[in-house]
Amino acid sequence: MDDRVVLCYMDFLCDEFTTDVYHKKIKTMIRENKRRIYIDINDVRKYNIVRANALLNNFLVEEVALKRTIKECVQCIDPSYANKNDEFFVGFYGAFGSNHVTPRTLRCKFLGRLVCVDGVVAMTSDVQSVIVKSVHYCPATRKMHEHTHTDFISTSYSFDIATSNCTYPSRDNEGNLLETEFGISVFKDRQSLIIQESTENSPAGQGVRSADVVIEHDLVDMCKPGDRVMIIGHYRSFLPPKGSIFFKTMLIANNIVLKNANFSVDRSDFTKCRDLANTEQYNIFDLLANSIAPSLYGNILVKRAIVCLLLGGVEITLPNKSRIRGDIHMCWSPLLKKSTAWFLVQI
Repeated sequence: MDDRVVLCYMDFLCDEFTTDVYHKKIKTMIRENKRRIYIDINDVRKYNIVRANALLNNFLVEEVALKRTIKECVQCIDPSYANKNDEFFVGFYGAFGSNHVTPRTLRCKFLGRLVCVDGVVAMTSDVQSVIVKSVHYCPATRKMHEHTHTDFISTSYSFDIATSNCTYPSRDNEGNLLETEFGISVFKDRQSLIIQESTENSPAGQGVRSADVVIEHDLVDMCKPGDRVMIIGHYRSFLPPKGSIFFKTMLIANNIVLKNANFSVDRSDFTKCRDLANTEQYNIFDLLANSIAPSLYGNILVKRAIVCLLLGGVEITLPNKSRIRGDIHMCWSPLLKKSTAWFLVQI
């Protein structure tokens, strides 16, 4: 890594005597006990166009330099906090130009680049714990051993696949058995997402396209299925199975921007709904039914059934103390591509 790149980023982040934007962000990050700082790509572009283009086109190398710079900046502000955390992270936002894509336009030419993918979250996995550093005790020698783990997402794994260690040790170099000390081992959170392009933006007669996303650390559980998001991350490819020529691609996210995060309901909205329900000009039931999937003509019975399912009902407690819930109970089967409303109408 070129030290001049680190010095350039150091001058950009240590702006205490100029704009004092990112110096404050680092201090806020330390105060809130976090490890990620968010950078506007437009600010980098104004400061140094070369570094901005390098971030967009060769993100893996630039990310290593940025992480090292953030660590040194934190070391200058709060040495104890820097020593307590082995690694700091960076997230980006702003205008990405031609690197702002959708799952349909995500092509191989974007591999290795920093991209912004616009879409809808279709699925989220459970949050899993991935080990980063395992600590082991050897009863035979009464010594402690540390083992750092890297996988296909780790930066070090990308630079040298041959020396990256993905195996979990069970014996030391002399063949003695090791016992894992889980209490002092280090883990990280990881979650997988599938985002797809919005139906209104997909071409007529074609199915929606999707893309795989991996998020880690503080980004997990930031979004849920149905959220419209912009996910910024590094688009990467990984080794295919033996004998295959098809490489798996994945987006390693460093920031998630929720586009529907500002949705809120106030008192005036309740008043409008009440006035609409009391208006004799409309049949409120048919109005709600026709508002569901307005691009699909007909199927009014299906839409009415969906309205009934979405509105829920009244909670009922039976004489045997069992309870029938009255909250929202709409259920969608992504495998059958049919809703329970359709089955209700068929019955």
